[in-house]
Amino acid sequence: METDASRLQRALDQDEFFPAFQPYVELRTGQLAGFELLARWRHATPDEFIPRLEASGLISCLTQTLLDKAFASAPLTQSSAHLSFNLSPVQLQDQGIPELIADCAQRGHFALDRLTIEITESALLKDLTRANDIACELKSLGCRLALDDFGTGYSSLLHLQSLPFDKLKVDRSFVSSMTDVRESRKIVAAVVGLGQSLGLHTVAEGIETPAQASMLLWLGCDLGQGWLYGKPAPASEIPALLAAKPQTYKSTMLSVPEGSSLVGLDSLPAQRLAQIQAIYDGAPVGLCFLDHRMRYVSINRKLAEMNGAPVRAHLGKTPAEVIPHVFPIIEPYIRRALQGEAVLGVEIEKPVQEGREPQTVLLNYQPARDEAGEVLGVSVSVMDVTRFKRTEVALRESMDHFRHLLELGPHVPWVLNELGEVVEASSRWEEFTGQPLTDAMGHGWIKMLHPDDVSPTQEAIRICLSTGEPIDVNYRIRRRDGEWLPMRSRGSPRFNSLGTIVGVYGVVEAVTTGQDDPTELQSFAAS
Repeated sequence: METDASRLQRALDQDEFFPAFQPYVELRTGQLAGFELLARWRHATPDEFIPRLEASGLISCLTQTLLDKAFASAPLTQSSAHLSFNLSPVQLQDQGIPELIADCAQRGHFALDRLTIEITESALLKDLTRANDIACELKSLGCRLALDDFGTGYSSLLHLQSLPFDKLKVDRSFVSSMTDVRESRKIVAAVVGLGQSLGLHTVAEGIETPAQASMLLWLGCDLGQGWLYGKPAPASEIPALLAAKPQTYKSTMLSVPEGSSLVGLDSLPAQRLAQIQAIYDGAPVGLCFLDHRMRYVSINRKLAEMNGAPVRAHLGKTPAEVIPHVFPIIEPYIRRALQGEAVLGVEIEKPVQEGREPQTVLLNYQPARDEAGEVLGVSVSVMDVTRFKRTEVALRESMDHFRHLLELGPHVPWVLNELGEVVEASSRWEEFTGQPLTDAMGHGWIKMLHPDDVSPTQEAIRICLSTGEPIDVNYRIRRRDGEWLPMRSRGSPRFNSLGTIVGVYGVVEAVTTGQDDPTELQSFAAS
């Protein structure tokens, strides 16, 4: 009876095993980056025949067969596409495997800097020292190394530290569920972030949907492969795969409104986090992040000072614990943000504490979401506007004081807009004429002028608005008692930065017709 080993040897001799090529792409551009070389046999699946070849000591024969055929594919070798290939765990203990790969590349005239050797974590468990020796020898040939199925083994961090890897592959089991399962998303984000921090390219396996591709791109993953980009195909289809139009998927978070400026912080490398921390600490406004339990996850020095407690006294605690006198006021806004609502421009006066000045602050609460749009917490910004509020109050009091002085004076201040319409005037106009001030707005005041004075007055206004010359015109207005009162109106135009007149400011005042001083100012009470 034929043994399994002899059956497999006969299959190798009869050239029954053949290579399949699955494309992987650059997620950012959708451009084809290369192919993963996979073994195929019509009589069994790889999960069935690979262990049998390993047990029979024939796995390296399969490797040589597949590499020779791949390197003989003209469309592949003549392109710039890279090739990746998975070594069996037993091969990583075989000192002859580097020479085997080098010989195949030499026969096929294939540059080994285009070849990535994928190593599973299980391949490193038996003898890490020997595995490291072989890995270093492969690197010396120009090959790149990728750690496959990361996160499914036991000593991943040790392996990353010990061996000279170039790439880190995210296992398909996490990718397939990342859009639905929070834990999978966090694992993928952590793996991508770890790869970026270590300077490794990250490759996601098993991408089947645009949503997965979009989320991976948002997290910062470099490369992707899966049925979304193409199933494993025979060598005859390589030309079509090379010529295929790039497939790009927009980097957006699921369920997050378009235009969101959120960044995938879970995957940021240490250098970028340091930069963000520097901006965070140097911001002129108070900033903090509250998790879904309202605990301070981070806070900058500015806000800590505004709250009157050190940064360390905030972390892990809630606003109710750190600022109990303010919390009842801000709690409703925080809870609204935790429900997904952006609450912006909230102005509050903080309750006065003994020994501290009254403080007015402007608050913004922005929900922070993860890759699937789930609210993780609240980003808070706090601006101390106490000084501005004091200035605003002082200015308002000053304006009220100034208006009061004008009301008591003998003049009638007025303001014309660029169309020559009265937009503001003193209530003393009503005292002089009896005309309600609201009726005098616009051109209504003209009704109170003597008919002979209307045309000269309108002409003076027209000349001022067209030439910029000041207004200085005399006219008569009808008093409450029906008598005509001589008035003198003077005003000057106001220009903007472009030299355009935007208004005219002036006063009108009663004058006497006495011989001694025809322009003497006189105050008239209502009669």
